[in-house]
Amino acid sequence: MRIFHSIGLGVPDILLPKAGTDLSKWAVIACDQFTSEPEYWERVEAYVGDAPSTLNLIFPEVFLHLPHPETRIARIRQSMAKLMARDFFRTEEGLVYVERTTGTGTRQGLVACLDLEAYDFRKGASSLIRATEGTILDRLPPRVKIRDGAPLELSHIMVLIDDPGQTVFGPLGRAKDALPRLYDFELMMGSGRVSGFRVAPGSHEDGVLGALAKLAEPEAFAAQYDLEPGTPTLLYAMGDGNHSLATAKTIWEKRKAEAENSAAVLASPLRYALVELVNLHDPALVFEPIHRVLFDVAPGRNLVEEAHAFFSGHCRYIQSGSPHLMRQDVDGQEGRPHKVGLITAQSCGLLEVAAEGSNIPVGTLQPFLDAFLKSGGAREVDYVHGAQAVESLGRKPGNVGFYLPAMPKSGLFKTVILDGALPRKTFSMGEAWEKRFYLEARRLD
Repeated sequence: MRIFHSIGLGVPDILLPKAGTDLSKWAVIACDQFTSEPEYWERVEAYVGDAPSTLNLIFPEVFLHLPHPETRIARIRQSMAKLMARDFFRTEEGLVYVERTTGTGTRQGLVACLDLEAYDFRKGASSLIRATEGTILDRLPPRVKIRDGAPLELSHIMVLIDDPGQTVFGPLGRAKDALPRLYDFELMMGSGRVSGFRVAPGSHEDGVLGALAKLAEPEAFAAQYDLEPGTPTLLYAMGDGNHSLATAKTIWEKRKAEAENSAAVLASPLRYALVELVNLHDPALVFEPIHRVLFDVAPGRNLVEEAHAFFSGHCRYIQSGSPHLMRQDVDGQEGRPHKVGLITAQSCGLLEVAAEGSNIPVGTLQPFLDAFLKSGGAREVDYVHGAQAVESLGRKPGNVGFYLPAMPKSGLFKTVILDGALPRKTFSMGEAWEKRFYLEARRLD
C-alpha cells in the first residue's frame, strides 16, 4: 500500500469478487442499520440464500443480544477463510471513485485507507481525523471481538471532508468515462444503484491527493474557518461508522503495545482502516435526524413528570392534533424552547424544554434519557432512522418514541473544531436504506 502521511491516507489493495458473482446478493447494508427491525435482516437472509454474500462476513447488530455470539463470530472467520482459500477475490490496487444513487440524487465518494495514527476519538482531540460525536466505550468490546484476528476488513465507514469547491470528487465525476469500471449494479431491497471506478496512479490520482493536501494546508484551513493561525487541522470528520473506526483504532493501539519491534509494527495493515470519503457539500448528502425509542418503560414511571423535574420545571408537554402536526412543529423550530416529538401508544405531542444547556434539541434530550435509563426507567434505548420507524416503535405498548429535528450540515466542521464532539447519535447521513453497503474488502493479515 502506498502511503501519504501528510494527509493520513493510503492507497489500498482492494479485494472484489471475481466476475460471475451476483453483486446484488454480495453487498449488504451497514450492520448498524435496522437494529430494531429483525424482519429486515430476515428478508436479506432469504434473498441471499446460499449465494456468496457479505452477510456471512459481518455481525448485524440486531443479533448482538442473542446467546452465544462467539458462535457467529467463529462462522464469520470460517466464511472468510473459505472465500480466501478458493481464490474468490480479485485484487485491484488503487483508490475507488464511487457513485451511489439515493432518494436525493447521486452521492459521490472515494474508497481509501485512513491512517489510524492520525485519528483520535477522545474528547478534546486535535488530530487530523476526529470523531464528530461522543464514542460510547461500552459499545467497543463486542466490535473488537469481531474484528480482532479477522483476516479481512469490510467497511461501512463513511468519513466527511469539507470541500465547498468540489475539488476532490468533481474532476473524477467529469472523467469517470475514462476510468476503469469495477462494478455497476442495483443494490438489494430497493436501495438504489452503486458504481465504482478505479483511480489508477497518474493524473487522476495525483489530482485527488493534491486537492486533499490543499484542504489540509494550515493557512488555508485557518482562513476557511476564521481560526487562529496554528489551530490543528481537521481534514477528516466522522460521518457514519464512528464506533467501527474507534474499534479499528483500539485494536491498532493494542497491537502496537504488544509488538516486540516498535518500528516494524508501523507497517502492519492494522494501522489503516478502509473507509469511503464523502464531501460534506455533496448536494445528495442530506443530514437526517436519529430518533430515540425507549423500550419497556417501567410500570408506574411518568416520563413527562420526570422530565419536568429533571429540567427544574422548564419543561411542558403539549398534545398534538396528529403526528403530521407534531413533525411540523419539531422540524420548523428555531432557537429555544427546544421541541421534541413524544410518541406513545395513547398519543403524540411535544416535549417543550426551555432550560438552558445544549444548543441543539438532541443535546437537551440525551442527558434526561441517560438519567431515566440509569434509574431503571426503561429496559433500553435504541437509535432509529426515519419518521415511520420511530412512530411505529413508539406506538407499541410500553414504548416511548422521541422524534427529533435534523441538524444543519453546514456548520459541522467548525462546531467540531471549536466545541469538540457532538452528543452521540446526533445526525445520520441519509435514511437507513441509503447507508453504505459492504462491498470492497481488504486483507488484514
